[in-house]
Amino acid sequence: MLQAVGITKGPGETPHEYTFISQDEAQILKTGEYVWYELRAGGKQPRRVLGRITERHAVQQYPDTFLAEPSVPPDEIAALIGYDRSASDLFEVRVAIMGYYDEQLGAFINPWIPPQSGRPIYLADDDMLARVLSKRKMNAIGSAHIGDLLTRGPGAVPIVIDVKEMVSTHLAIIASTGAGKSYLAGVIIEELMRAHNRAAVLIIDPHGEYDTLAELRNHDEFALCAPNGMEIYRPETRVFKHDQVKVRLSTLTLADLRYLLPEMTEKQHYLLGRGFRRMLDKRKGNPHWSAQDLIDAIRESASAGGEGERDDSGTIGALEWKIEQRLLDNDMTFSPSHHLELRELCKPGQCTVLQINEIDERDQQVIVATTLRRLYNARMETDRGKVHEGDEKYLPYPVFILLEEAHHFAPAGDEAISTRVLKTVLAEGRKFGMGVGLISQRPGKVNADVLSQCQTQCIMRIVNELDQKTIATAIESVGHELLRNLPALSKGQVIIAGSAVNTPVLCRVRARITRHGGESHDAPAKWQEYFASDSIADRLRADALPVRQDSGPRLYR
Repeated sequence: MLQAVGITKGPGETPHEYTFISQDEAQILKTGEYVWYELRAGGKQPRRVLGRITERHAVQQYPDTFLAEPSVPPDEIAALIGYDRSASDLFEVRVAIMGYYDEQLGAFINPWIPPQSGRPIYLADDDMLARVLSKRKMNAIGSAHIGDLLTRGPGAVPIVIDVKEMVSTHLAIIASTGAGKSYLAGVIIEELMRAHNRAAVLIIDPHGEYDTLAELRNHDEFALCAPNGMEIYRPETRVFKHDQVKVRLSTLTLADLRYLLPEMTEKQHYLLGRGFRRMLDKRKGNPHWSAQDLIDAIRESASAGGEGERDDSGTIGALEWKIEQRLLDNDMTFSPSHHLELRELCKPGQCTVLQINEIDERDQQVIVATTLRRLYNARMETDRGKVHEGDEKYLPYPVFILLEEAHHFAPAGDEAISTRVLKTVLAEGRKFGMGVGLISQRPGKVNADVLSQCQTQCIMRIVNELDQKTIATAIESVGHELLRNLPALSKGQVIIAGSAVNTPVLCRVRARITRHGGESHDAPAKWQEYFASDSIADRLRADALPVRQDSGPRLYR
C-alpha cells in the first residue's frame, strides 16, 4: 500500500503551485525532489499529477529556549518537561505542478487546478520518474545517457536526452570554470559516437582538450558486432592540429577579407571591394585565387579608374602591405589551393577535432565562419538536390558541430565575422540537419541572440550574478526555482532543460569512458617532480649560468 509523505495544505502563491505539510522524518523531501497527488475529475481515470519541490520551511520545531545550551541535547530537555516530541519538526513544502504525463503526446499536461486541502501527497518512485522524465529509453536509437537524477541514488533514475531534439534545436552548455562543462561535453560526444547513434561530429577545440577522444576506438563499449562475431561498427576519431587546418582563399567572402584586414580607411575598403569583384569576374571559370591575384586585381582596378585613383599609390601600397602580411605571409592557415574537404571533416561514425589553439583569435573566427558557411551551404544544396555524389559540396547526412569557448566566436556587443554565420546556422540549420552545440563559461559575454537560439540547455554551477541574469533572460525553459540552485551545484552536477527532455531535471553526470583532456595542471606535484630525480646535482650544474667572473655570487637562470 502506498505511504503518503504529507497532507495538502492549500494552493501556493500561483495557480501552478501548492503546499503540503510533512514531518519528513526520513529526510527525503529535498529541494528538486518529485511528489504526486491523485486527480479525479469529470469521471475520468485517476491521474498522477507530478510536481517538483521548490522550497521547504519549518513551521513547527523546538522552542528556541531548548536550543540555548549546546552541551545539552534538546531531546533531553523535552523529556524532562514532558514536551510532546511528536509534534515538533513540521515542514511546509512548496511544490511546482508539472502535470500528468500523457503517453500519447509524450508530454506533461497541466491540470490547471491544485489539489484540495487534506489530500495525501506521495513520493514519486524510481520507475515512474525513469519513465516520464526522459524522452528516450537508454540504448534506444537517438538516445544519449548523460547521468542519473541528482535527488536519487546513483543509477536509480537514468537521465537520457533525445539526440534528435538536441541536434535539431541546438545545445548550450554553460558553466563556471572548473564546474565540468568540458567533461560533460565529452560524455555527450561519447553518447553520440555509440553504435545506436553513429553521429557525424565536428569539434572546434581552441584549447587542445579533446584529443583524448581518439581513445573511442579502443573501447569495446562503442563497438557493435554481428551474432557471428564480425565487427559491424567502431567509431573513428580524427584530430587535425593547428598546422593541418587550412582555409582556401576562394572560400573567403569580401566580409571575411575586411574582417581579416582591420583598421582600413574608407578608401582602402573601396579599393578592396573593387579589386575583389574584378578578380572574381576574371576567374569565373576557375574559382581558386591567391593573395597575389587579389593584389594584381586591386592594381588593375585602380589603373582603370580615374586620375585620382591612379595617383593614390600610397593608399594602394598600404592595402597591399596588409594583404601580404595577413594572407601572403600567413600561408600556414590561408592557402590558395588547399583546405579540408567536407567529407573529410564530417562523416557518420567519425568524431573530428580541429585543434586551433595556436592560431590567432581573429583567424580562429574566420576559420569557424568559413567552416560553418561551407557546411551550411553543402547541407542546403544537397537537401535541395542541387548537388550530387561526386560534387565537393555533396554532404548527404546531418552533422553536429560542438563549439568550445563560444564567447570568442559569438561575443556580446561585438559583431565578429563568426557571429553572423552562427546566427544563420542556428536560425536555419535545423531545416537541413545541421546542429550546433555551444560551450561557454561566461554566458554574459555570449551574443544574446545566439544563446537564445539553443533550445536544449545544460547549465552547471554559475556564481557570477551577471551570468545568472543572462541565463534567466535568454533561456526560458528553466524555471526560476531551479536557477536559484546554480551557485549550490557541485562539480559534475547539471540542470538539463529544454527540448531534449520532458521537463527540467537535476542530473549527476556519469563517469566518462575516455580520459578527460581538460584537467588543470597540478603545479605542486610538478614542482616536486623536478626534484624527484637522483641526478639533482647534475641538473643544477646544467642550469647554472655564471654572469661574469667579477660579478660577485654566482647567479642562476
